Amino acid sequence: MNETLSLSERADALEHKMMCELDQAIFVKSHLFNLADGNIHAPNTPDAFQNKQLVMGDDPRLPKMPAKPTLIDFFRYRFGPANHMLQSAHHAIKAGMDEKIVLACLLHDIAVIGFIRADHGYWGAQLLEPYVDPEVSWAIRAHQALRFYPDESVGYSYPELYAKFFGADYKPDAYIEDEYKRARNHKWYMTSRMITVYDIYSFDSDLIVCIDEFTDVIGRHFKQPKEGLGFDNSPVAHMWRTLIRPTKFL
Repeated sequence: MNETLSLSERADALEHKMMCELDQAIFVKSHLFNLADGNIHAPNTPDAFQNKQLVMGDDPRLPKMPAKPTLIDFFRYRFGPANHMLQSAHHAIKAGMDEKIVLACLLHDIAVIGFIRADHGYWGAQLLEPYVDPEVSWAIRAHQALRFYPDESVGYSYPELYAKFFGADYKPDAYIEDEYKRARNHKWYMTSRMITVYDIYSFDSDLIVCIDEFTDVIGRHFKQPKEGLGFDNSPVAHMWRTLIRPTKFL
């Protein structure tokens, strides 16, 4: 066992090893995970797992979340590498942007790093709506469409990276184009547009930004529930609980 691990981490690793060896648990992918693997026929019924116990609590492979998790806890224990979003918000601060824009930049790809890529602007906005100003959640939703369309007034061009990723002839889906047209005339258009400005040019492998840099901004503009994210009976609490226990069977 890795001697560099803390005592607690070693205990967790040993527990996981014992559970696997004794067939006391199995980690079941949801159908959505299987679809992402191109598998529509993966067995997902209890009969397929013989006598193994199914996970209905914490996954011992993941860091244990606090009883009343905060947004910062999710950055630390659940979100994948978040340096892109942290850089985006860092650059927005350096440019003197309003704190609402800083928060929107900090959270704009929250669905990508914590939940799902497809329609990430919509998922991210929904995840955040009970806890942020409507301007922030709207801007996060709209940035999904705006990033595909240039705006010379703020120096934003179609990203060269997108041409590489999607091909030079790629054309966004019709619903994205419709969303762009609606957003273009919206009163909060420029808030969302600023996300795209500080999004594309924030990739810097040499710049490491810590979430602690944004503690005050989060404290002023994110409505942290006293019960903890996932346990406040909000319309999206189940989404945060899914992030806490992504392998829970039911």
